[in-house]
Amino acid sequence: MSIIQVHNISKHFGSLTAVDDLSFHVNKGEVFGFLGQNGSGKSTTIRMLLSLIHPTSGNIELFGMPLEKNRNEILEKVGAIIERPDLYPYLSAKEHLLLFAKVRKQKIDMKAIQATLQKVGLLDRARDKVQTFSLGMKQRLGIAIALLHNPQLIILDEPTNGLDPQGIADIRNLIQYLSKEEGKTILVSSHLLSEIEQVATQILIIHKGKKVAEGAIQKLLDPAKMIVHIKTTNDAQALQVILAGSFSNYILQRASGIYLCIPDYEIPL
Repeated sequence: MSIIQVHNISKHFGSLTAVDDLSFHVNKGEVFGFLGQNGSGKSTTIRMLLSLIHPTSGNIELFGMPLEKNRNEILEKVGAIIERPDLYPYLSAKEHLLLFAKVRKQKIDMKAIQATLQKVGLLDRARDKVQTFSLGMKQRLGIAIALLHNPQLIILDEPTNGLDPQGIADIRNLIQYLSKEEGKTILVSSHLLSEIEQVATQILIIHKGKKVAEGAIQKLLDPAKMIVHIKTTNDAQALQVILAGSFSNYILQRASGIYLCIPDYEIPL
């Protein structure tokens, strides 16, 4: 079952094309890695997934429903952090969860709050003010806020950005726990391949708003294979030739250009 289905979305800001004819899907229970350099269009795509901005063209479905028509129902099932969470330095971790529960008009369950803080490793700091927290602890508190309503889909935009090695490891372990132990579907974006490859089962690589490659991470990151971009004067004709030959199984995607994930021994010297 696809939790996220993105169909040919583009986003233009004046003359700037931030996202260009992007399509992908995320299946239930996956950790989906969204990889690209800073400025590649990842955050813009995530903002469109959360209905914070609207696509210039194309459409998005979450949980099998059009996002544009079912925004409120869909977002009840989603928890997200975009870049760094906005927190109040003079409130404690526990007070943050109480506050956000009230904002969501969610029934306050102290056991649920304690369980959520335990999940992100902050139960022993529940009464401490956020101004005493490290950057990694603030990031984990932000994730706790996103988890409080028990969402089915979790979207994390650069969750390890700026963290020290221990903070990065804490976030990585939390993502793996949420996926394996709780069966959550997680989309996590990063510009760091080393982080994505340690947590993701599927990966989408984006560059200048365009999809470069998509597939199982074991396939795309196989050290014995290379991703090759074939540039031609007639992509349609070239694609027909490839499909008719032995290289057809190596095609990654066809939306914008021709990309092959090909064993290095198959590449002529």
